Order: sequence, then C-alpha cells, then structure tokens
Amino acid sequence: MTAYKFLLAGRVAPFSAVTWPEPGEWLEAESVDLCRTGVHACRLPQLPYWLRDELWEVELEGETVESELAVAARRGRLIRRIDAWTGETAHAFAAACAAEARRRAQGDPALEEYAADAEAASRSAPPVAAFIAARLAEVQDGEAGYEAERRRQADWLADALRLS
Repeated sequence: MTAYKFLLAGRVAPFSAVTWPEPGEWLEAESVDLCRTGVHACRLPQLPYWLRDELWEVELEGETVESELAVAARRGRLIRRIDAWTGETAHAFAAACAAEARRRAQGDPALEEYAADAEAASRSAPPVAAFIAARLAEVQDGEAGYEAERRRQADWLADALRLS
C-alpha cells in the first residue's frame, strides 16, 4: 500500500522519535494497534493533519489498520522524499489557509480574531494556520464545514506537491 509520512528533519518520527532507516530499508513493528504500535502513515486526504519538516512517500506492508486520520501497518519503508514539500511550500500552504480564514471572516467582526490568528500562525506554524481555518469553517458550517475545509487543504497540497 502506498501512503505518505511526515517526519521531522533527519527522517525522525514526530511522536515516537524513531529514526526511519534509509529509503528502501524496512522499518518493522511487532504488532499493529493504531496510535500505539505499528508503522504509521497517512493517505492523501489526511495530509493536512500531520504537517512536519519532511514528506515521504512510503510503502506499507503486512497487517494494516486504517482510521479516519491515519493508517498503520506491520512494516513500512520510505520510497522517496517529496522534494516539492519545502519551507516555502509550507508557508505558501499556511498563507492559503490564512487567506481562506480571512475570506470566511470578512464582514463578521466576531470572526475577525480567527482570521488574525490564522495570519499570525501562517508566518511560523503552518499546522496551526490550517487548524484555525478548519475550525473557523466548523464555527460557520458545523462539522461538515470542518471536513470540507480539510478536504480543500488536502486538495491544495496534492496539487502543489503533484501527488495523486
């Protein structure tokens, strides 16, 4: 199964602090229990939830468990780094999220603070800018708005990074 994995610089997993092996070499887990054990990754629609320094295409193999936000398998390996994911791309993504928040807040003083927070976050914390834009959509349109904004974000990333 092909999936994606955001890692900290140096191929380090953000939650477990495990350094992934060189591309092509397998990382293995003894068992698969989503959010506890296993080799975790995500699908394209889940990318906005996991933004970090490096984005990799990964191959997962063996027992696999999938949820709304992640996928875990018995083993996985890095296939290729997505070179289009750079600091500049992250900031462009965050700016697009801030612009969406600004568009949604336009004309509503009660929502202006969301837009201001998204703009501030877009300068240094792209994941926060993305969350604020999604949260603003939820305030306006309920859970469906949140989900639609996260889909918009995933589409932006897929287009900018040329992922399918």
